[in-house]
Amino acid sequence: MTEETVSATTTIGASAETVFAVLADPAQHAAIDGTGWVRDSLDDQRLTGSGQVFRVAMYHPNHPDGSYEMANQVLAFEPPRVISWKPGYVSPETGKLEFGGWMWRYDLTQLGPEKTKVTLSYDWSAVGPIPRQHIHFPPFSPDHLDNSLSHLAAIVAR
Repeated sequence: MTEETVSATTTIGASAETVFAVLADPAQHAAIDGTGWVRDSLDDQRLTGSGQVFRVAMYHPNHPDGSYEMANQVLAFEPPRVISWKPGYVSPETGKLEFGGWMWRYDLTQLGPEKTKVTLSYDWSAVGPIPRQHIHFPPFSPDHLDNSLSHLAAIVAR
């Protein structure tokens, strides 16, 4: 990993297909999120491929509006091995989707019939100078990734 990427890894007692199915459902993302910032899925669709955009309601006390919306674009979609997305927002000036330069990625490795190694990575290497003036990266404590993986494991176990 580079100095602008953090990651965590765990083993989950489920097949890679089962874990991937949870990750491909944005309605599960609030329950997975280890920071509590993701509040709700705003779209009623599962993720099905690269390029797809899914929106989530967010809350952060340091955000100028407190509550806000993110529009995430799926980058990698390789069931049941890799899923990643880059968070963005609809620009009020242009009405177009713009991105901050960070991304989330899950890599899944099947270790057995009901055993999957899951690595969650957060990469901010493409963040430009202006966001870096306002946001400290990574914008969460180091235990966030471990918390998210623990939440994912609990959801999969249900």
